Amino acid sequence: QVQLVESGGGLVQSGGSLRLSCAASGYTFSSYAMRWYRQVPGKERELVATISSTGAITNYAESVKGRFTISRDNAKNTVYLQMNSLKPEDTAVYYCRVDRYTIIYWGQGTQVTVSS
Repeated sequence: QVQLVESGGGLVQSGGSLRLSCAASGYTFSSYAMRWYRQVPGKERELVATISSTGAITNYAESVKGRFTISRDNAKNTVYLQMNSLKPEDTAVYYCRVDRYTIIYWGQGTQVTVSS
């Protein structure tokens, strides 16, 4: 079955960096776009970044443009989110997501906390 497992979250000071990973299994990873979302308590999940199946096309939320970079390694079935110049408002649980046919799959999330 489809599994998405995020890792790489943690506590970092404002201005610091983290790299999140999402390891996928149970489907043909290279055939599907991937997305990173984030969520803070009491708010809706927010789309952060999207990458096409080949990695050729990426899109970002305005709030992270120029600071975050999404990438993927189809040989390793893994998508990454490099986060630089982190701000306290980036504090959230980060999730990866794949839409396969009509079904949406989410990972369990990884907590990112940015201290001021």
